Amino acid sequence: MAVNGLKKSALTETARTSARIRPRDAASLLLVDRSGGELRILMGKRHMRHVFMPGKFVFPGGRTEAADGRISAIAELSETDQTKLLTGMGSRSSVQRCRALALSAIRETYEEAGLILGRRHPERASIAHPDWAAFVERNILPDLSVLRYFARATTPPGGSRRFDTRFFLAFRDAVADALPEATGPSQELEELCWLPFPEATQLDIPEITRLIIREAETVLAANPSLEPGNAVIQYSMKYGRFVREVF
Repeated sequence: MAVNGLKKSALTETARTSARIRPRDAASLLLVDRSGGELRILMGKRHMRHVFMPGKFVFPGGRTEAADGRISAIAELSETDQTKLLTGMGSRSSVQRCRALALSAIRETYEEAGLILGRRHPERASIAHPDWAAFVERNILPDLSVLRYFARATTPPGGSRRFDTRFFLAFRDAVADALPEATGPSQELEELCWLPFPEATQLDIPEITRLIIREAETVLAANPSLEPGNAVIQYSMKYGRFVREVF
């Protein structure tokens, strides 16, 4: 009985620890190709070696690093997008944290898909951080003004890894350069593909990814040029159930 009691106690403590894990800031970019008659979205398959969602199709994205907020940009977030990001941050709000979220979406898109979002700088682009070396080599500075913040989702309690992910939309037009091998240097995403929205929802994807794709469709239907000012959809666990809220 004592052994069973100890096991039960250990399991209970593990559950409590998981519930206390603060979600880490993360960002993801839904890149949309509007060059043809039908809008297409970029998706990639997570490598099976990943602990978090192995083999699932996702958008480029990942953890936000504090250093991202200090990276130079050729243009900043729109006032509307920045305000909406700040509003959801509570006591930990700061412009630098807003910038870090947006810049990490751009950085992860390069690392996972080999696509560089930004504009060429009239002089020599200066970014003193190794994660952004590919931008400097091409004299490109990231462009935050092309991003539209439109959704947020927080991983429910209980897992060993939790993320507070902000989702951004941008058009493929914003890509200034790309790696010739059509993949990113991190090799985290395989089978990169541009798919119409309905086809993307039929992939092996997490349910939250399917919901975010549909939210993106709704935003683009109402705002096809992605002008600032769209509503932000938030998915989170409240009172034991998954809740959708609009801000």
